[in-house]
Amino acid sequence: MSISFHLMKEDGDARLGKIKTKRGEIDTPAFMPVGTLATVKGLTNEQIINTSSQIILCNTYHLCIRPGVERIHRVGGLHKFMNCNLPILTDSGGFQVMSLSKNTKIIEDGVYFNSHVDGKKIFLSPEISIDIQKKLNSDIVMVFDECPKYSKNKKLIQKSTDLSLRWACRSKKEFGTNNDKFLFGIVQGGIFNDLRIDNLKKLLDISFDGYAIGGLAVGESQLEMFKTLDCLKNYLPKNKPHYLMGTGTPGDILGAVMRGIDMFDCVLPTRSGRTGLAYTWNGKINLRNAKYANDDSVLDENVNCPASRNYSKNYLNHLVNTNEILASTLLTWHNIAFYQDLMSKIRYNISIKNFDNFYKKNFKILNN
Repeated sequence: MSISFHLMKEDGDARLGKIKTKRGEIDTPAFMPVGTLATVKGLTNEQIINTSSQIILCNTYHLCIRPGVERIHRVGGLHKFMNCNLPILTDSGGFQVMSLSKNTKIIEDGVYFNSHVDGKKIFLSPEISIDIQKKLNSDIVMVFDECPKYSKNKKLIQKSTDLSLRWACRSKKEFGTNNDKFLFGIVQGGIFNDLRIDNLKKLLDISFDGYAIGGLAVGESQLEMFKTLDCLKNYLPKNKPHYLMGTGTPGDILGAVMRGIDMFDCVLPTRSGRTGLAYTWNGKINLRNAKYANDDSVLDENVNCPASRNYSKNYLNHLVNTNEILASTLLTWHNIAFYQDLMSKIRYNISIKNFDNFYKKNFKILNN
C-alpha cells in the first residue's frame, strides 16, 4: 500500500504522527491551507511550500461549478491542473449543504443546489461526490454528508445525523477499494454527546481510513466544541488520523490537539490576511489600526517567513489602508507561515512530552 498512518508518540491525549500518501508525507498535527478553487488565494504554490505546508484542501462543490470537473479530469486531476506537488484533500461538498442552505433542497438521494454563481441547478449525491473526487484525483477523499447548522433541537440533529450515516455507507460503496487514496468518514451529532458517540461507533463498523469530526465551528461556543471533542477522544481509533473540519483559531487548534486531533483546515489565516488581520506569537493584530503607522518593527521576527521578517508594520499599515494587492499577499503568506510554525512547535513539544506546558504558556495569548 502507498498510504498509511503511523502514530509515533502520545503526550496525554496529544498525538504525534505521520500520514504517508503517494505524493508525500504529512507530519501531524497538521494544518491544511484552504485552496477552495484550486488556489490558496493570493499565493503561489512556491510560497505555500515556503510556509512548510505539507497538504492543502480543495472543494468538490466549488470546483464542480468552476471550472468544471471534466476540465480538471482531462489533464489528470488537480495536481497537474494547478501544478501542485503537495498532497490534496478534497472536501465533499457537505459543508455547502449548510453554508448555502438558502439554495439547497435535501432529499434522501442527495442535495439539489441552485448555483451561487449563476443559479444553475446542480445535484450532488454520495455517489456523484465520490466520483467527482476520484476525477479530481485527490489523495484524501471525504464522504458526502449533511453538515447541519448549530442547533439545540436534538430531533433535528438526529435526523440529519442518520441521513449522513446512510450517505457514508453509500460513499464507501462508491469509493470501493483504492490503495492510493484515503477515504475519511465524518462524525456528526451536533453538541449531543450520545448522538456523537453512537454515530462514531456506526462509522467504525463501516470502517474508514480516517475519521473527521464535522458539524463544529458552525456557531457553537469554543467550550461546547471542546466538550464534544472530550466526549469522542476515547472512542476515536488510535491507529487512524483524527480530523477536525473547518477549525479554527490558534486557540481552537491548541485545545483540539490537547483532545487528540491530528488534522485541521480553516479559512481564517487566508481570509483574515485579506482583511488586514495578522496572527502573531503576541496575539492577533489589526494592521488597519493607526498606531501601526508609527511602528517600524517587523510583523513577527519569530516566524521564518519573508513576509514576517522583511516588512514593517508601518509599511503593511500603508498597504492595507490603500487597498494594495500586496497587503493581501504578504499577510496571507505570513498568516499561513505562522500557523505552520505553530504546528511545528506543537509537534516538537509533543515529541519531548512538554505539550501541557506549551499549551499553558500560549493558549491565553493565542486565543484572542
